[in-house]
Amino acid sequence: MEFGVEFAQLDLDTDERFQRLRAELGVSTFGLNLILLQPGQAGRIHRHERQEEVYLVLAGELSLLIEGEEHRLATGGLARVAPSVRRQLVNRRPERLVLLALGGAVEHEGRDGEAFASWDDATPKRPQEIAPPADVPIDPA
Repeated sequence: MEFGVEFAQLDLDTDERFQRLRAELGVSTFGLNLILLQPGQAGRIHRHERQEEVYLVLAGELSLLIEGEEHRLATGGLARVAPSVRRQLVNRRPERLVLLALGGAVEHEGRDGEAFASWDDATPKRPQEIAPPADVPIDPA
């Protein structure tokens, strides 16, 4: 894993189907793609050897075919698909489908976060040991 911070912007004004966010951000531990399907477009039927995937619908409605059986996910819907399960992403609606696809192939190591009470604090604690910060002023613009 490389040190540092990278930024990217979702490109919603493109005719391309995929934006390889993982590559743009330099992510090395999981896959991350923006997928844009125009009305009537479909992706390939596929599966993976090791990688499970999660699909998050950002706009439109996803028709997710799982071994040929259709499941519909509206905006805000999520689905997790195991590696060996065949799937196909389809847009049957008259508006564009926008979704994030996240994939990973190794066991997740949770609860490794460290929290700090302030920017001046050099000693980390478990996040549960530090109260949430006070609300910040709202920018009017």
